[in-house]
Amino acid sequence: MDDGRPQPENLQRSIEWYVQLVRSGELPHAYRGILSFMSALKGYLETQHPEYASGSLYPGYMDMTCFSFTPERLKSLKLKVAIVFLHDTMRFAIWLGGTNRGVRDAWIKRLSGFDTAPYAVSEPIPGVDSIVEVTLVDNPDFNDRKTLMRRIESASLRFIDDMTELFCREGLFSQERI
Repeated sequence: MDDGRPQPENLQRSIEWYVQLVRSGELPHAYRGILSFMSALKGYLETQHPEYASGSLYPGYMDMTCFSFTPERLKSLKLKVAIVFLHDTMRFAIWLGGTNRGVRDAWIKRLSGFDTAPYAVSEPIPGVDSIVEVTLVDNPDFNDRKTLMRRIESASLRFIDDMTELFCREGLFSQERI
């Protein structure tokens, strides 16, 4: 069934479709809204939790928008925590990741032997950047920014506490660094 949307292999038609969406005003409005919210969220978390290292806002390619927000204890293990908005599923997630793919793969291998419940360890496959990831908020209401920021903050801190507890319980902070 042809619904008028271009097929991925037809770049010209995709660009024409994109131009129509930009001209409508809705796409730029939505994208700017997402970037504005993520920037405000990053600033809010930096103010509320100055002890965490926060990285630059990555706007993405309309696939994901994210920034890192990592406690020093995890950072010392070459780990980072990213708060991510996934555009295609309209959800916020949090990822425990490595500072690079080699670190990510080493931690995935290392954590595979531990009980990480209720969290699942990712598979080290192309396209997967996380070691562990979980949804923070499904179908967020961007019209209620303050409530959304608090929900993301609360769920993020719970995830970070859980990861820190897991690493403490398994003695991973005191072991040799990756």
